[in-house]
This record gives sequence, C-alpha cells and structure tokens, in this order.
Amino acid sequence: MSVRKILRMGDPRLLQKARPVIDFNTPALAAIIDDMFDTMAAAGGVGLAAPQVGIGLQIVIFGFAQSVRYPDADAVPETVLINPLITPLADDEEAGWEGCLSVPGLRGEVPRLTRIRYQGFDGEGTPIDRTVEGFHARVVQHECDHLLGILYPMRIRDFTRFGFTDVLFPAHEEASVSVD
Repeated sequence: MSVRKILRMGDPRLLQKARPVIDFNTPALAAIIDDMFDTMAAAGGVGLAAPQVGIGLQIVIFGFAQSVRYPDADAVPETVLINPLITPLADDEEAGWEGCLSVPGLRGEVPRLTRIRYQGFDGEGTPIDRTVEGFHARVVQHECDHLLGILYPMRIRDFTRFGFTDVLFPAHEEASVSVD
C-alpha cells in the first residue's frame, strides 16, 4: 500500500491543466493508479484526481459500493478514467453540497449538470463510454474539474452556501465529508 500526500488548496500545482496520458498498460501507469486507490481509501474519499497527488496527468479514479459519507447516494462503479471527455446531455443543473480532499473541512453548494456522457480510457487503454446522472454525474464532473485546474469553490455561485463542515452540518458524524 502506497499512500501519497494529497495537495491542499493554495498549492499552485492544483491550478495547472493536466497533460493527456500517452502510454497505457505500463507498470508506471499501473503504479500511479494503485497509489491513487490506496490514497483515496486511506482518506475516505469517493474520488481522486492525479493532480491532487502532484501528478499532472489526466487520470481520475472514483467509485464506491456504499459510502459512509454519502449514505443516500447510489453506488458508483469503481472506475479509472483517463483522458476524459464530458458531454452534457441536458442543460439542467442541480445544486448539491460538495467537499474535497484538497479543501479539507469545508463544504459548498455547487451547481452541476444533472446528466452527462463521459468517455475516456481505463489503465489498459480500453475505451469507456457511459451515460450517467445524479451523484455519479456530480462525482465525475468534480474529479474532471481537477484536470482543468478547477477546485469546487471556484464553481460556487452563492457564498452564503459555503463554510466549515462542522458549522454547516453540526449533527453530521463525519466533519470532513468530501466528493473526492
């Protein structure tokens, strides 16, 4: 198990655009992906992007069968998504609370597209093409934002809906709820 340090907001590497992955199915790529899953599990997240661990490549991982942090969320399949492309399938947006492992202790209400198609590749280079909605769509959009140098606070429209998790949700068991 190799847990990497998660960069926090303020680190300029989180604001850089990630480069596409060119070589698939390599030991180096597999090691990065394994480390990302170990890091996400250790942090209790439901997603993680390579830039969050200091790797400027277009790699995101996400997925869970059941989340303690999101008990009402439907399961999201464990996924490695490389060089993603997101296509909106509707103009409808829904506001929802998000957190981030790179922005610990804070949450904000973020508008996201309700239905998207995402395409890309897994670690072996096999194409992925899915149409999703709801929390699954939110997680994918959040993680892919990291590849563009965007952190969720940059998407908040109403800063009265942004603050410390333990203040906003004092009865919540986990004070560091995060999308990723």
